[in-house]
Amino acid sequence: MLELIQIPFSPFCIVQRRILEYSGTPFKIRNIPSGDRSLVWKLTRQRYYEVPIVRDGKKVIFEFGENSQVIAKYLDQKLNLNLFPIQWEGLQDVVWHYFENQIESIGFKLNDIRYLDFIPRGDQLSFLRHKERKFGRKCLEGWQASEGQLLEQLEQKLSPCEEMLLHRDFLLDDMPRFVDFDLFGMLGNFLFSGHYTLPPRHKKLSAWYDRMAVLKLNKAPREKLHTRHERPAPRPKLNS
Repeated sequence: MLELIQIPFSPFCIVQRRILEYSGTPFKIRNIPSGDRSLVWKLTRQRYYEVPIVRDGKKVIFEFGENSQVIAKYLDQKLNLNLFPIQWEGLQDVVWHYFENQIESIGFKLNDIRYLDFIPRGDQLSFLRHKERKFGRKCLEGWQASEGQLLEQLEQKLSPCEEMLLHRDFLLDDMPRFVDFDLFGMLGNFLFSGHYTLPPRHKKLSAWYDRMAVLKLNKAPREKLHTRHERPAPRPKLNS
């Protein structure tokens, strides 16, 4: 059985968790403290300490760089989800880079300033220490003071997402692709504390998020799958 090793509020863990939930395949979740990556370090044979990682029997799947999607592509192939169809190659890379840089960089700050609400008391010191070592002393206080500005920036950064959903149910076409799950993870992190909602003016985005939260594979329209090098058969020409 697949096992997801995660920190529950991590945006990147939320992405893979929602993919697994969507697939309908049975899987296990193992939560680890945000300040203790020793299990990840052990399972990856001292090659990786970030989250998430996925264990599939004796295999341990993890990212090889900041700009890889090893886990999602592994799950996509194993579970036959068609999240990376050939017609969206390249474009999906551009889109998820935007989500993971522009959206996540604001959303995690707004979630982190509420850490007292969801980090267990015994882990709060290590969480604070980790944040300040990475982003500087008093970083959380600074983000708290800038909360209004951060919310305004997030609303602006989400405008292209709202526009993408004006005339379709998902970001690219009539099925959820990887970028849908990726954006869901970035927003899931922003919303994790329960203190925020999506910007009211982004009505299409809010409706999309609600759909993505409960979407299952057997309820989604399916289409013929093509391998990376296989192209759809050309349409027959009509006689004039």
